[in-house]
Amino acid sequence: MRIHPLLPIALGALLLAGCDISGALGKVNGSVSVQAGTHADHASTVNGSIDIGHDATVGNAKTVNGTITLGAKAAAQELKTVNGEITLGEHANASSATSVNGDIRLAAAAALAQGATSVNGSVTMASGSRIGGGIVNVNGAITLDHANVNGGIKTANGDVTVGTGSVVHGGLHVVKPQGISFGESRKPRIVIESGTTVEGTLQFDRPVDLLVAADAKIGRVVGATAQPYAGK
Repeated sequence: MRIHPLLPIALGALLLAGCDISGALGKVNGSVSVQAGTHADHASTVNGSIDIGHDATVGNAKTVNGTITLGAKAAAQELKTVNGEITLGEHANASSATSVNGDIRLAAAAALAQGATSVNGSVTMASGSRIGGGIVNVNGAITLDHANVNGGIKTANGDVTVGTGSVVHGGLHVVKPQGISFGESRKPRIVIESGTTVEGTLQFDRPVDLLVAADAKIGRVVGATAQPYAGK
């Protein structure tokens, strides 16, 4: 995976180009709310947050400088922000979530059909949450708790914790960081806890600390040596 240095700028331009500021749910400065139980084709702002109420549906939600919150049992297609968190409430569903500098959080039983992408933020999946595609990030941590990822995990510098009861299909890939590095960089910490399954190859293109519980089920390991993990 090649991480282009202009990715954050390009995504910012994409979000600005996609903002429809002519509709009732479009603004430049200020927050946007989709009321509970209602529908909106599009919700957008540049400098503000987007709040999608419980049981509401929205085609896509985009902001540059703000958070996006998808309420309990709400549904959306695309969720995109540059400088802000994305949070999916309990039993919420979305096709994809993209954040450049913010965290992506899935509450219990929340789901992403396609995947989660972050550059400098973490991705956290609570109990029962699931991602039909994969997780891709560069510098943030990835944490799963009794969660399911169907399209693999890819990171460059982030720690990864596949927590108890979690299942990952499609393997795990830690790629070499791109760009200039000054001095020796820290090694990502990859933890595969007890009662987990990681199907597919665990590929490491850079040094990592790989810790695997004795009863975890994992695929072939390339580029690292697994050390025993006892919950510490």
